[in-house]
Amino acid sequence: MNREFKKGDIVKHFKRETITNQQLNDEPNIYLYEIIGMARHTETGEEFIIYKPLYKTDCVKGVDFVARPLNMFMSEVDHNKYPNIIQKYRFELVQNYNK
Repeated sequence: MNREFKKGDIVKHFKRETITNQQLNDEPNIYLYEIIGMARHTETGEEFIIYKPLYKTDCVKGVDFVARPLNMFMSEVDHNKYPNIIQKYRFELVQNYNK
């Protein structure tokens, strides 16, 4: 599986598996995100993924994009906390997404 994301890639969060077909009909882009790019913290050197939700969510209230530490973004799903999730990683590339 490709674990390198590039600007413009569309990724899905594992919680997309938890929504109903009706929710998908109402909001087909729920838990989908566009990768904007990478950033580096100027003080610590920590790398971040900058991304944009493709659905309406409170996480962007008042800002254009959201950021997550690269290590967290690339991490595996905690299958002890979410035992019914099939997706291996927190975020995975969406194949054949039509913008």
